[in-house]
Amino acid sequence: MKRITFLLLFVSIPFFAHSQTKKLFDGKSLAGWYMDVPDLEADSSLRIPFIIRDGLLVSLGTPQGHLISEAEYDNYTLELDYRFAGEPGNCGILVHASTPRALYGMFPQSIEVQLMHSNAGDFWCIEQNIEVEDMEARRGPKENWGVNGRKERRIKNLTDDSEKPLGEWNHIKITCDADKVTVWLNGDLVNDGFNATATRGKIALQAEGAEVEFKNILLTEL
Repeated sequence: MKRITFLLLFVSIPFFAHSQTKKLFDGKSLAGWYMDVPDLEADSSLRIPFIIRDGLLVSLGTPQGHLISEAEYDNYTLELDYRFAGEPGNCGILVHASTPRALYGMFPQSIEVQLMHSNAGDFWCIEQNIEVEDMEARRGPKENWGVNGRKERRIKNLTDDSEKPLGEWNHIKITCDADKVTVWLNGDLVNDGFNATATRGKIALQAEGAEVEFKNILLTEL
């Protein structure tokens, strides 16, 4: 009996270790993150666009740039809560982020999960690509697809009414499993991508014009 119990414990330890959930934001500091903000780098008198306020991580929106995880990740689920603090606008979560400033001298090479008001859950291809079912219906004519410049980089999400009213918290869940990226917003499946051209990288939050608050940023390894 003791031997069976020991064997079960031995088998269970790797499983629970592999399923560990990590807090990526401690509510007090930006430990584990760094900023890439081109305008701030050029002019240090500008305000810092990522701050801690009342235990929340806040993207002030300007100057524009990214808050990027120091660590790289693969095969994980990322969950967080967000809301627009004032006027609705644009923001996003980047997964599999790598080469900095790869697009427009601003955006790191990555796959963006859009948070822009009324468009949350869209994919944007940033020097990386991903596919979905019904690709032409959701991305436009195939000859216009691309991952940079004026190409069709946006892949529309699956729903129209998954966002909460302005001022309320939205819960987003992103699972990156090998070459798949799946997104749920407030419990609704809003995007389901496959054949991603990246499967590992950093995570980034955007400052892209609008003030956004974040909390409960958790990563669970698959």
